Amino acid sequence: MARRKKIYEGKAKILYEGPEPGTIVQYFKDDATAFNAQKKDVIDGKGVLNNRLSEYFMTGLNQIGVPTHFIRRLNMREQLVRACEIIPLEVVVRNYAAGSLSKRLGIEEGQQLPRPIVEYYFKDDKLGDPMVTEEHIAAFGWASQQDMDDILSLALRVNDFLSGLMLGVGIRLIDFKIEIGRIYDGDFQRLVVADEISPDSCRLWDISSGRKLDKDVFRRDLGNLTDAYSEVARRLGVMPNEPTQMTKPKLIN
Repeated sequence: MARRKKIYEGKAKILYEGPEPGTIVQYFKDDATAFNAQKKDVIDGKGVLNNRLSEYFMTGLNQIGVPTHFIRRLNMREQLVRACEIIPLEVVVRNYAAGSLSKRLGIEEGQQLPRPIVEYYFKDDKLGDPMVTEEHIAAFGWASQQDMDDILSLALRVNDFLSGLMLGVGIRLIDFKIEIGRIYDGDFQRLVVADEISPDSCRLWDISSGRKLDKDVFRRDLGNLTDAYSEVARRLGVMPNEPTQMTKPKLIN
């Protein structure tokens, strides 16, 4: 079998050339990083869980008409996605104060915001992904005004979908990050939700207890990260509801 060509390796995923033109194989690693990779570890089963959860979220978005790059899951760690040109922005939607917003504005973590707030960060690890405004985005040509209108619409639709989904299983969606890609069909361009949606890219708190079920467990040394992600997967029906202790996540095929 021919060796696959690696296109890119990031902190949590590896991208390989896909089997067909215009496709990419996205491989989910077990690596966990925080504070711009200053804190690192390998968490058994994390990549498997993120692959399955991202599949679940992306499939749901596709079904309600929110376009994504996701095509299908290939195996426990890999999924097939459409190749797209990633806009160099991280799009963050905040429903409650937490993390950097609390630090910047002195707002207590967990306080509900008056309305969802959408923020943009320039994707550059060396610079620490600095926060930018639409003025910066327009001035440096990262996205057009029409792109920004579409990105805002996509971000808020994803927020509505994820918020309702999580509320139904007793989880509060505090905030999340998405990336947006451009797909070209001849001269026609469309924007899609790309990268991944998983507990790595969301803040998820249990509604009744406030327990964190996201990467803050790793950032703040709050317990076992796999247990937290497995709890999200179990509530959403991605994992079976079994009392048996498992050293690694057992997922439904």
